[in-house]
This record gives sequence, structure tokens and C-alpha cells, in this order.
Amino acid sequence: MNSHEEMAAALHQAMITKRPIEPLTTTSPWLTVADAYRIQQGLVEILLDGGGRIVGYKLGLTSKPMQELMGVNEPDFGPVLSSMVVDDGSEIDLSDYIQPRAEAEIALVLREPLAGPGVTALQAAQAVAGAAPTIEMVDSRIKDWKIKLVDTISDLASSAAIILGPRAVSIDGWDPRLVGLVVARNGQTVATGAGAAALGNPMRALAWLANTLAPYGVALEPGHFVMTGALHAAFPISPGDVIRAEFDRLGPVTVRFK
Repeated sequence: MNSHEEMAAALHQAMITKRPIEPLTTTSPWLTVADAYRIQQGLVEILLDGGGRIVGYKLGLTSKPMQELMGVNEPDFGPVLSSMVVDDGSEIDLSDYIQPRAEAEIALVLREPLAGPGVTALQAAQAVAGAAPTIEMVDSRIKDWKIKLVDTISDLASSAAIILGPRAVSIDGWDPRLVGLVVARNGQTVATGAGAAALGNPMRALAWLANTLAPYGVALEPGHFVMTGALHAAFPISPGDVIRAEFDRLGPVTVRFK
């Protein structure tokens, strides 16, 4: 594989066949972050050709431990397609995926357009209609999750499915940084977290995304939602698992796997 288009096609083929590929950083060590976003764009175009539309974005690497693990000092991002979104309480067939994991996040739903550069956390908050509890199912089309930054960016920021809570809650009068979270698998607590894990402040994460998208000529649109980053370490999931994430103020969100 020598071109961005060939790498995007290889990632797409891995999605279809459920056969992961070797890390791009191994087969093409010359790749840069800019290359990775071009590969991601190519993969998104292939997926959009199959139907659907972009309904939001996800952020990754918003916590300091994950940034240190990857050797970076800022998050990454990828678009969320309508085909990736499922409702609270849905059942997901894990045979459609390769090596899935789950993580809970706060999603911010936009009321107004938001476009960088120069967006502040305060301006981001003013554009938000509300926050919703979410579970993200991440998956890697890279063999054995042996990913570096370029690999995960190219691979749609390792996203696979978004389970959205039933409603968005107004953020007036409370601070999303302080939202607590408990995640249970089959009734047993597996993780806890707080909103501040998302870049210190979910609104700062939203502002970062708006500013980072600006050079690409992309603005966040009313109705878009933004996954502001995992609030705990992702964990593997298996058929039969029921994952429930309960957030202060936002309420619960649940997904079943078969």
C-alpha cells in the first residue's frame, strides 16, 4: 500500500471481512498525522458512498494518561456517521466487529453552529443545547490493537458504534466537569469516572474540536453531537454482556451485546 486511497480501502476491507490489517505505522512508517487524516477522509468517503451522513464527531485521547501512552499532547478526532448510531437499550451483534471494547462518555448536542478558529470554552458552552449519556463501542481494524496515533486516526479514530441516551439534558446551572459516572457490566461495577477526564472540561474539548476542524473548512452544525472523550479506560466486551452507564444529572444508558 503506497497511497492514501489504498490504505483507506484496506481499512474498509478489514471492516467488511473482519480481518484486521497490520499497523500502518509498520507497513508505512513514513506516515504523518496529516497523512492519517487524509486516509481517514478517504475511509469516510467510502462509507458515505454506502449511504448515511455525518451526524457528529468523536474525540479520542482526551485524557492525560492516554496522551502519555500515545506520546502526544492533544486529542484526535473522527466523524460519526448515522450508520454508527444506535438507540439506548439496543442490542448489538458483536460478530459484525473485530475486537470491540466499550467506554462511556458525555455527548454534547449543538443548538447553534460552532466554527473556529478562536472558539473558547465559554463560546462552546453557549452553542450547546444539552448533554446526553452515551456509550461508545470502539473497535480497531488494526491487528491486536497495536496502534500508534497515525493508526487510530486513519482508522476512524477507532470508532465503531455510538449508543445515545434517550434525551439531552440542559447544562444550565451545573458544571459538566463535575458529572460522576459509574459503569457496570452485567450488574458489576467495572469503571468510574468524571466529566473532568475529558480534556479537563468537556466544553474545552468541544472548543478544541471546532478550532481543529476550522483549517479543513468544516463547522459543527446545529443538531450535531460531539463525543467529548472517554471518562475511563475502555474494556473488552463479549456476547451476552449488558453494559449500563449511569451519569449524575444525565441518567443512564444501556446496551446489550450478542
